[in-house]
Amino acid sequence: MYVNPDGHEWMRAKWSAPVRRYWKLSEQMMVKHADLLICDSKNIEKYIQNNYKQYHPKTRFIAYGADRKKSELSDHDSKLIDLYTEKKMTPLMYYLVVGRLVPENNFEAMIREFMSSKSKKDFAIITTTNDKFLEELEQRLHFRSDPRIKFVGAVYDQELLKKIRENAYGYFHGHEVGGTNPSLLEALGSTDINLLLNVGFNKEVAEDGAIYWSKDSGNLAKLIEKTDAMSKEEIAAFGLKAKKRISDAYSWEHIVYLYENLFLRGAK
Repeated sequence: MYVNPDGHEWMRAKWSAPVRRYWKLSEQMMVKHADLLICDSKNIEKYIQNNYKQYHPKTRFIAYGADRKKSELSDHDSKLIDLYTEKKMTPLMYYLVVGRLVPENNFEAMIREFMSSKSKKDFAIITTTNDKFLEELEQRLHFRSDPRIKFVGAVYDQELLKKIRENAYGYFHGHEVGGTNPSLLEALGSTDINLLLNVGFNKEVAEDGAIYWSKDSGNLAKLIEKTDAMSKEEIAAFGLKAKKRISDAYSWEHIVYLYENLFLRGAK
């Protein structure tokens, strides 16, 4: 039995305490009984080896993959133009984030810091519906008073989503729980400037192809202003590093080869 543990489900704040205890117990049983744990993150692999030594777990690192193809949509596609018109957005004049609207993705920190920055760009947020959490954010941040904050909603058209990423000036990533995050891989493959929360999961993926921020007050706001002032050459250099990182370590061809090799060798 091969198991991919994915991420730290028991650490997610969206779950109640009893559910989190269940996730932690299920993780323990998974480690105890699996023949091999295939970890898509080196930090998850390290966590399992350090926390479950009593089971002598067998682990292997095989990352998650990313689609490297550019969007098939043109800059003049009606779906793209309609969205930009409705949300009053302009290509290369917005920062972007894509992810579920849950506490551990640090939307509150990103919105607060962006609001305190002097950026002339917008902050576009593509996320699932969570009215309760959204209202809590409004009560704490009053983000609706800042016209730069644009809640786009969910975008399920993958070609449209790719195009929105490609046209973003920069990408924010605030995920701090879990292994290798698919939205981060997609951003690195599409957007030149990526500003990531400084945690091990994100640093092992992007390495020197991104800029890192902390949750200290003012840290991200200063980085946003610094990023706004970057030259085209500096931006392009980050973009090349990010795309090379995806091509070298996170292409689906590479990931599939590793899984096929494991399954075929295991079958023998």
